[in-house]
Amino acid sequence: MGWLTEQTLADFSETGVLSGATGFEFRPQQQQMAAAVALALENSEPLLVEAGTGVGKSLAYLIPSIRFALQNGRKAVVSTHTINLQEQLFHKDIPTVKKALGCQFQAALLKGRANYLCKTRLRRAMEQSRDLFNQAEAKQLHQLLEWYRQCPEASLSELPEELEISPKVWAQVCSENHVCTARNCGPDCPYQAARRRVQEADVVVLNHTLFFGLLSLADEMADETDEERMDGFIFPGDFVILDEAHTIENVASQQLGISLREADLKYDLLRLYSPRTHKGSLRQLATPNLIQLIEDSQTATEEFFKAARADCRLEENRGTVRLRTPDWTEDILSPSLNSLYLEIHRMAADQESELTRAELKDTAARILAFANTAKECVHLTELESSVYWAETYGQDGAYTNISSALVNVADVLREKLFESGRTCICTSATLSGGDRGMGYFAGRVGAESAPALRIGSPFDFARQMRVSVVGSMPPPPANRASDSEVNGYKAALADWIMRALDMSGGRAFVLFTSYALLRDQAARLRPFCEERGWTLLAQGDGRDRSRLLRMFKTDVDSVLLGTDSFWMGVDVPGEALSNVIITRIPFESPGNPLVEARNEDVVKRGGNSFTDYSLPEAVLKFRQGIGRLIRSKTDTGMVVLLDSRISSRYRFYGHCFLDAIPEGAVKEFL
Repeated sequence: MGWLTEQTLADFSETGVLSGATGFEFRPQQQQMAAAVALALENSEPLLVEAGTGVGKSLAYLIPSIRFALQNGRKAVVSTHTINLQEQLFHKDIPTVKKALGCQFQAALLKGRANYLCKTRLRRAMEQSRDLFNQAEAKQLHQLLEWYRQCPEASLSELPEELEISPKVWAQVCSENHVCTARNCGPDCPYQAARRRVQEADVVVLNHTLFFGLLSLADEMADETDEERMDGFIFPGDFVILDEAHTIENVASQQLGISLREADLKYDLLRLYSPRTHKGSLRQLATPNLIQLIEDSQTATEEFFKAARADCRLEENRGTVRLRTPDWTEDILSPSLNSLYLEIHRMAADQESELTRAELKDTAARILAFANTAKECVHLTELESSVYWAETYGQDGAYTNISSALVNVADVLREKLFESGRTCICTSATLSGGDRGMGYFAGRVGAESAPALRIGSPFDFARQMRVSVVGSMPPPPANRASDSEVNGYKAALADWIMRALDMSGGRAFVLFTSYALLRDQAARLRPFCEERGWTLLAQGDGRDRSRLLRMFKTDVDSVLLGTDSFWMGVDVPGEALSNVIITRIPFESPGNPLVEARNEDVVKRGGNSFTDYSLPEAVLKFRQGIGRLIRSKTDTGMVVLLDSRISSRYRFYGHCFLDAIPEGAVKEFL
């Protein structure tokens, strides 16, 4: 046992450094996890830790990690999936650690570059306001300037709610690679200041999307001398803790893929020059040839996506189609974008102003990236390892997105994370799914060689949680069910949700697996909730997730209907959440191209797609959903399961979901 493990055991003892902290109580589970983290750091090895709700895993990994970072002059990188946990770590847990350890260290919150205002681009936008914006947008620009003067950190998440800044305006003032440099902007520019804080920090907190983006583009965080990262993941000599690690397979898969969004491309081209308003960032430099190339690209964009929708029969296939054959549509887009790129790149070389040259380089780089992505989307160049699909999105499916994702990330992550000879710690309340335990998660992400530790929750679930399994509900209708069967199911579901809500007096999450069913049930439940004086909040009603959560927490008797993002990463302690109603077992849709491709990959490797992928994935998400209920030792409440397959198919797979309910929770069958 090394010094760090010994020190960590002492830190988390009944008389350790945390014993004087407000609300601290000795938890052997927390001490066990912290000691395992310390040992992994000492041995420079990976570790998987499933720690049940209430263990206090944030402090369990932060304290040994910070001691290790300070002792060895290394940087601790903590990556999470949700904004809630990032903010909790940075604003609550890290200050607690500083106070407990009685030492000073630097911590920084890292966001993607586009989240920061750039003072140089803000100044340029003010100078070119007449060429870029209408009157209302110009007013927003002046509001941004006033806000920046009062809030020098100037990141998008700090914008006051009363400041409604359009994406178009923010896109003209946020940090971009060639313009926003230390040389152009100086050290007090928000992005440059944030970058300096990150470079100097002992602890960096970021999200999984950014972490895997930086991991795949390792030179993104290199300093301007292109100094190598040395022995680290994204910083010299760093080590990483991946919290909420149950999401990393999907995040890594998407980050290692591509996406061509019709609305984004159209928007970027209109930023350059709008034929309708004659405004745009290139208006002052516009030549007849440049304007023609921009308009050609705009026309090509419109024609390409129109042809793509027709060629893959998107409308006939309910808005999602897997692309299996290279050159499935004609690439009429990338040649136009390449011509535009070459012209802007040529213009950049001719500019005397270094700043104008940098702006044009940024513009050219974006256009080239779109061109390369369009080419790959048509030719399907990574078809052996990736899955490609087209889908509609936006209001009434007005736009098309063509995407790819890496089907199996295990080989990539095994090399980059778990067999790198550096410490990578994965932790979550749910890393085990079904009968395979944590081996399922380990196999999906390439962490088979990592030591695994499973720690139960310290909560008294026998006292705190009651689970009702409603076996009398009709089963969810099959895809080819008759209208009467579907309507009968929806009516029965609404009836049982109302009964469950009456049991708890509102104060409930109702979790769905589809927006369509959520919208149907919202319409059925609204009069019922209004009659009882309960506010009904529904995801997709125009309010974002954060605002819905704030309203739910404030209005204690309210009811919130949510889909995917509300199954996990939501923390509502207290009486506001006294009931979690799960409408269906969260099996992923087999029509989802990535799910379909993963099932095929499992079969190709000799496995069973249901037992080796679909079932454990559903169990993991099911455990996350149930985990929303009890968030503190004083919480009590009920879980109502409205999918009768849990009992009717007990021997086949229902027992896996019953076994996933926290040990000790009182179960009843209705």
